[in-house]
Amino acid sequence: MQDQTEGKPLIKPSSTDHPLYPQVVEACRTVFDPEIPVNVFDLGLVYTIEIGPENEVEITMTLTAPGCPVAGEMPGWVANAVEPLAGVKQVDVQMTFDPPWGMEMMSDEARLELGFM
Repeated sequence: MQDQTEGKPLIKPSSTDHPLYPQVVEACRTVFDPEIPVNVFDLGLVYTIEIGPENEVEITMTLTAPGCPVAGEMPGWVANAVEPLAGVKQVDVQMTFDPPWGMEMMSDEARLELGFM
């Protein structure tokens, strides 16, 4: 998933070593794409979860398609899922379409659930 362009990853790495990271992932897994019965994390729509020194959470995500009918709502759903976590100071969810989402970004669980495995 980490494509390289001129030595820089297209998708910024997540703060996977931060103690809040697993909880933020689980919160993201409570948000489902309304058109596909799989959560946004396992679909591969969450590109980066960055957690700062004061537990401020920045999430960069995408949609399955730029014309997705919930494009304006989905970032709010993700923010609302993460904000209540104990220790989280604030949440900022940014939308990007670079790189565009592709089915190869789905987790094995999502592929299995959708019948692609």
